[in-house]
Amino acid sequence: MCGIIGYCGKEDAVEKLLYGLKALEYRGYDSAGIAVFDGDEVISVKSEGRIGNTEALCKEKGLQGFCGIGHTRWATHGEVSVRNAHPHTKGRTTIVHNGIAENYNELNRKLKERYDLISDTDTEIVCALIDSIYSEIEDPIEALEIAKERINGSYAIAVIFSDIVDTVYGICQDSPLIVSEDENGMYLASDITAIDSTDKLYYRVTNEVAVLCRDKLQFYRKGEKVIPESFNADRNMRKCEKDGFSHFMLKEIHEEPDVIKRTLDRYVIDGIIRFPFEDILTSFRSIRIIACGTALHAGMTGAYLIEKMAGIPCRYEVASEFRYNAPEDMSGELAVIISQSGETADSLAALRIAKELSAVALGIVNVENSSVARESDIVLYTSAGAEIAVASTKAYTAQLAIIYLLAFKLAYKKRRLSLNEQRDLCDCLYREIPDAIREVIEIKEQIEKTAKKYAVCENAFYIGRGMDHLLCEEASLKLKEISYIHSEAYAAGELKHGTISLITEKTPVIALLTDPFVFSKTVSNIREVKARGAEVLVIGMSKAEECEYDALISLPETDPLFAPFTAAVAFQLFAYYVALHRGCDIDKPRNLAKSVTVE
Repeated sequence: MCGIIGYCGKEDAVEKLLYGLKALEYRGYDSAGIAVFDGDEVISVKSEGRIGNTEALCKEKGLQGFCGIGHTRWATHGEVSVRNAHPHTKGRTTIVHNGIAENYNELNRKLKERYDLISDTDTEIVCALIDSIYSEIEDPIEALEIAKERINGSYAIAVIFSDIVDTVYGICQDSPLIVSEDENGMYLASDITAIDSTDKLYYRVTNEVAVLCRDKLQFYRKGEKVIPESFNADRNMRKCEKDGFSHFMLKEIHEEPDVIKRTLDRYVIDGIIRFPFEDILTSFRSIRIIACGTALHAGMTGAYLIEKMAGIPCRYEVASEFRYNAPEDMSGELAVIISQSGETADSLAALRIAKELSAVALGIVNVENSSVARESDIVLYTSAGAEIAVASTKAYTAQLAIIYLLAFKLAYKKRRLSLNEQRDLCDCLYREIPDAIREVIEIKEQIEKTAKKYAVCENAFYIGRGMDHLLCEEASLKLKEISYIHSEAYAAGELKHGTISLITEKTPVIALLTDPFVFSKTVSNIREVKARGAEVLVIGMSKAEECEYDALISLPETDPLFAPFTAAVAFQLFAYYVALHRGCDIDKPRNLAKSVTVE
């Protein structure tokens, strides 16, 4: 969601901050701003809309300096406006802030008589709190430590004080904040992609106050200097170029074959799955997969596969709902938390609850050293690299790849798969499926022609049975996310129990037909909607040609078990081209954020 960048060093801070903000665009935002020491004065520049608006204002003002902070805002408190955009300044204190101060009403009551609060944000209240404490004790580090004790919630904050020139401070609570240094200066950010640095060591801010000066980097805890947790940067997480593609989403779809292979390479050796924790896999009586959005849809397929292949009871949960329906005891249960960023607030909260209830937590994440990775008992990493487009594509198929391996391994541990059968399945997934995905990408021009016909629609339905229905959930989400077409996914057999009343002449219905076991049943449902005038697009393998349709996207022939991979790429491309012909902002769809770090 919101993004933070800070810099203090020898080079132009405005350039560094704007670079960082542009790198954070993928997280989603509606306004942006920076604050810089211009000489010994703090100057703030902020605007609604894209970072280019802020950049133009910086040029107009001739803003320059060597130290400052910046922010991209995704509105949580208050409308999208300049007065609600960050940075916020109160007295000598200027801050940018991610997350939510849950006790902002209480803080507001105590501060509103002392400060003229002009925005609708909790950030301005937090800024006033820090300034009020600093005014009383005149010690910036102690003031920030006291402020941390008084702010409830999950947050990351970067601070500059107007009377302490060329120094940036950082604090956080359950929200990511990292710092780094190179020969040009010190960097602070909510995301590694924002730091214009090399392969230097990075530090994770947790319980410390980070202090960035031009020539030194220090950390304090309870007034004492400390050395925080450090880690090395993952180069794959820093690559943020389009490489000639018109959009990051299209580029990331093209990367999916290699992403699947990279992910499998971590855990498959000579066709055998090697997990670092496999000895404990037979100890669970049940599995619960918890996630949000696209990751949840990957988990839905995972739950289906694990029950079918391994015979282990497996259910999926919406992470934001888990706290309200969690069982009293989860001992003997494996809680699988899936998150691309590893910082998804709802999923992280669910992980902590599951551990409190004695579950073993398995994190499936794309980002090493992320919160989910560090707090899980055991971790499986996808190898998707940096995913910049807000709508997830390659992260989804990488999550599917890990889930398939988990299902295979569990089935083997339960003696429902032989070692040779496991090897054959891994071999197919590794050698055949990436090539099959490339075949789908090769027909993208045909998919575009089909998508163009549907770009004028305002409503659509996706239908399927079995795993096809689970895929429909993700396909429908993709279309909604980037084209703004209202779309719903249904188990095909459910249409006649009410929803078919919405099918009228030319209603778009997209049917997935990859599972031969339910083929004839889904075909019957297609006939039902065709009889009521629906415009039917079928996505399926060669047998799909036998049914009645208005348009067809043919998938390569594969083992139906692995059809979700090729079908996923087909519906991703379909959604992409529908959005393209509707003139939508594909990589940065309205109102959405890449990493949702508030509950």
